[in-house]
Amino acid sequence: MTNQLPRQGLHPLHAILLAFPVALFAAALFSDSAYFNTAQIQWANFASWLIAGGLFVGAFAVLWALIEMALSAKRSARGSVVYLVTLLAMWLVGFINALVHAKDAWAAMPTGLYLSALMTVLALVAAWAAHSGLRAGDAP
Repeated sequence: MTNQLPRQGLHPLHAILLAFPVALFAAALFSDSAYFNTAQIQWANFASWLIAGGLFVGAFAVLWALIEMALSAKRSARGSVVYLVTLLAMWLVGFINALVHAKDAWAAMPTGLYLSALMTVLALVAAWAAHSGLRAGDAP
């Protein structure tokens, strides 16, 4: 029997904040895919709004992760660093994607579609890192 501390998961509010970018960025990817295949402008509008919503709530998730890392006793915990870097990368790619989507609708394709796929993957990786137990309060 090993003497390990129990794993500390995400605070429930932090988990809720993290769920928004995952869902909204994935929906933006589906909207971009629909626009790429149909050329109906409303899909591009949907994607723009979904990206904006994901960025808004994602900013609070990034802020929470930064504060948590700053207040953590184990500041060099590998899992927290992976989570924070992935979350920051997700937000930055999402911001660039929002700028790309600000162009004329078809001018955003296919770059917007590729960026939507990348930010969705980063959001999923961030959620995986957050819920995998690789947190600052983990046992060594």
